[in-house]
Amino acid sequence: MKTTKLIFTLIFLYTASYAQSNKLKLNLDETGKTYIKASVRMQLWARYFDSNPGTTINNEAANKVFDISIRRLRMGISAQLTPKLYVYSLFGGNNMNSKTEKYFQFEVLDLYAEYEFTKEFALGFGESGWEGLNRWNVRSSKSLMAVDAPLYSLLTVNKNDDIARGLGIWAKGQIHKFDYILSLKDPIQYGVTPTEGKVDFATNKPRKRISGYVKYEFLDNESNKSPYSGGAGTYIGTKNILNLGAGFMNQPKMTSQLINGIEKYYDFKNWAVDVFYDAPLDIEKGTAITTYLGYNHNDFGPNYVRNVGANDITSGGTSFNGSGNDFPMIGTGNTTFFQLGYLLAKGKKSFQLQPNIAVQYSDFDALEDAMVVYDLGINCFFNGHSNKLSLGYQNRPVYQNINNLLKVDERKGMLVLQYQIEIN
Repeated sequence: MKTTKLIFTLIFLYTASYAQSNKLKLNLDETGKTYIKASVRMQLWARYFDSNPGTTINNEAANKVFDISIRRLRMGISAQLTPKLYVYSLFGGNNMNSKTEKYFQFEVLDLYAEYEFTKEFALGFGESGWEGLNRWNVRSSKSLMAVDAPLYSLLTVNKNDDIARGLGIWAKGQIHKFDYILSLKDPIQYGVTPTEGKVDFATNKPRKRISGYVKYEFLDNESNKSPYSGGAGTYIGTKNILNLGAGFMNQPKMTSQLINGIEKYYDFKNWAVDVFYDAPLDIEKGTAITTYLGYNHNDFGPNYVRNVGANDITSGGTSFNGSGNDFPMIGTGNTTFFQLGYLLAKGKKSFQLQPNIAVQYSDFDALEDAMVVYDLGINCFFNGHSNKLSLGYQNRPVYQNINNLLKVDERKGMLVLQYQIEIN
């Protein structure tokens, strides 16, 4: 691990030295149509949150937590080797914190090759984040509007995928105003020993997961060069986008449970529709609006629900949520997600502010009360997404088993200050 850190530090310093001269892109021909380019990015978190009941850290009660962490670390190298052949690699990891720092994994996230036959059809295979279903399933963590990604859409994250990525093959392209992706993934061999009456990921031979997403781009076209180039959270006034999208994701016999000692399997079935609008309002003043609305139907099997807490450093927990900042984020049922941001006028300032809000409303079959999470935030852009400071507040419900029904017992909050810097 020390060797990995040393190698990464040397790469970072070498990259930074070239960044001062704008030499992170190396053209392979005089036209610049073939090239190799690189980037390094990190997201630093300073966070305070009220913990779920019964939360501990090293077996000591931790009702309130303040911590410093690296939420994401990314190093990307891509190359257009010929006008038709494109290769992409992304290295990094998530959540270097007080619990994981000593064993932090800096690993391959994406590594694939793609051949573009025409603008309308390209074929690629390898390890990637290319997937269907909705806009947020293939999104850029660099250009998020909220402090963190809406993780509800990463339905199998770190279960039978690797940080929402996996080995597979896909076809994609743009046909006039239509942009599409069709993906076939080979899920990781993962599962838990089945228990009576509880649905969870099965221990059988993984079936292939197929997914697709198509969007109609009414105004400007978004890039589909990489899995993350067309999934911006906000363009901060640089594009005029209005997209209507729809998608699906299916995997046979992905989950199971024991019923009277006999294992029963369930198919993983999902569909979604969404709309994304991002446009400048006053070009002279620099104001812009960003908004998103999506509806998702998810089916893992009866009463499946999963608690997730981003960058959690805790243990224990006596509520249904579990420990730390966990809450029922993913499950069988329906989820509506709404996001809205407004880019304020820049004026003579060297920075620009963007207040934003987000709401996740999930009607999960396993819960008696609807699961509603609120996010409030503000971004301060010094140099677009390459140098920005964000402050976000999240309010989540805490569920308890009350008379054999899972109901909201109280609500808790989390405050995050994030600094993002990228060299490219």
